[in-house]
Formats: sequence, C-alpha cells, structure tokens
Amino acid sequence: MGQLENISAFVKIVETGNITRAAKQMNIVKSALSRRLAELENSLGTQLIHRTTRHFSVTEAGENYYQRAIQILADVNDLNSSTSNEKIQIEGPLKISVPLSFGLQNLSPLIREFTEQHPKLLISVDFSDRSVNLVEEGFDLAIRISNLKDSTLMARKIAPIRMVICASPAYLEEYGEPKTPQDFKQHHVLQYTLMPSPIWKFNTPNGKEVNISVNIKMSANNGDFLRDAAIDGQGIIKTPTFIVWKDIKSGKLTPIMGEYKVESLNAYVIYPPTPYLSNRVRTFIDFLVHRLQGEPYWDIGMDVDTNS
Repeated sequence: MGQLENISAFVKIVETGNITRAAKQMNIVKSALSRRLAELENSLGTQLIHRTTRHFSVTEAGENYYQRAIQILADVNDLNSSTSNEKIQIEGPLKISVPLSFGLQNLSPLIREFTEQHPKLLISVDFSDRSVNLVEEGFDLAIRISNLKDSTLMARKIAPIRMVICASPAYLEEYGEPKTPQDFKQHHVLQYTLMPSPIWKFNTPNGKEVNISVNIKMSANNGDFLRDAAIDGQGIIKTPTFIVWKDIKSGKLTPIMGEYKVESLNAYVIYPPTPYLSNRVRTFIDFLVHRLQGEPYWDIGMDVDTNS
C-alpha cells in the first residue's frame, strides 16, 4: 500500500474519531484499515494513535502529523486538478443530505443533471429535514436551510429563502384576514415542528419588533403537508416561498400581512472543515452555487411582498 493511501487512511481515522467508523466510510474492512495505520506508524517509527479496546486518542506526534498530512493531501489534490487541461472527470462516491421539500422540488433536477455530466459518480442522497452529523454519519456535504449558527462547519450560501404568511381564500372568508400581529391570537396556525416555538416575530412598518404567541391548531415536520392543510382551509401558515409559490400564483393561497416583515433564512451547502476537499465535493458545490445564483426562480414574478 502506498504512503499517500496510508496517510489518507490516518486522516480519515482522526476525522471520524475511530477505526470502525472510518473503515465503514471508506468501504473497507476494519482489519485492513488497522494494517494501513500500522504500516504508517512503522514507517515513521512512532505511534500516531493510542488505542485500546475502549480508548482512542491521537498522540502529540499524531496531532502534528495530522496537521501536515491534511495540507499534503490538499496540495496533491490541487496538483492533480491543475495538471490536467481536460475536463475534470468526477468519479467515486458522493453522499449528501438535503431537506425533503427543498430537495425534491429544487435540487432533484440539479442532482440528476450533475450525475449525467459525471456518469462515473456514485451518488447517495438522504432526503430528510433532520440535522445530520456529517462526520459521524459519513456525509460529504449537506444542504441546510437556517441562519447557520454552527461555526465548526464550512458553508457556502446557495440561495436566499424568503418567508411568506398565507392562507386559503376560504379560510379568510370564514375567519377574516388578520391585519395586525395581535389578531393572530384569534386564528388557527399550522406550525412546522422543526421551528417549534409558538412565538412568531414580526417587524412592524415602523421597525418595531413584536412577538406574538400564536394558537397552533396543527403541527407537522413537513412543509408540503402543511401547505395542503392550508389549501384545505384549516389555518394560516408561515412558510418558505419555494413551497407555496405555485399555489399563490394559482390563487389557492393568499398572502397576508405583507407590510410586516418576518425573519428570512438562507440555504447553505455545508461540509467538514478540512482543506482536503475532494474534486467531486468541490465540483458539486461549485455547480450548485452557479446554477442557483441570482434571484430564485420561485420568487421571480411573484406579485407578493415576501416579508424579507
């Protein structure tokens, strides 16, 4: 086994936290990965990782070696990329996590387009709104819609996510249209469970922040389900425009409270903070940023103040 492969194996072990997890992500047996580590330590004449049946820790020599190793691997990766004048061929596994509704509606065609451009790519997509642990679960990257507070991750913004408050015409006819935040106390709200707080925040036209406790009639962990419930007249939703833009244009849903601003979010692609970023990850990120740049198509031409 070549030294670069052994170095790469060592880096993966350190970043995942144990040999078993690293072997699973590299799709090799644990014993083979242990041999790679042993070969590297024997060639260096020093122990990089102290390991017992119950304990795992990187030695001081291992810490120093890891910092140099990730830089060397990054340099080799850049060298290989810059040497070829031909179109980069992306191959191998790419494991990504994307939000369910945003992924199915807006990322699915892009993912298929990318795989058509790179037929040797082996892509695995997890459609879920849960916040995955990239390192422990072996994801190369994830798409998250948030205000992104986790500073331990690298991130690139790919799209603004604007919010809109809306309800069906039938609901508004039966219950009336709220004109101020205080009016929501008399209305039924359909709430996304990953944003579980019953407190809705508004910025008034004069810039004052108002916090209102809303009456949650129904909650769910999927925006498409809540949209359908709103179309059926069961309540008011505060939701990303990418979920309801077609229904607003068709008249199935009516935007309300447009003069009051609510918090907007962003869609980010996140990945572990390592300079050794594979070509397939780097190229896929660049592809998403390029294809989603500018005004999101779902917001273009919408005759609605998107509260952003």
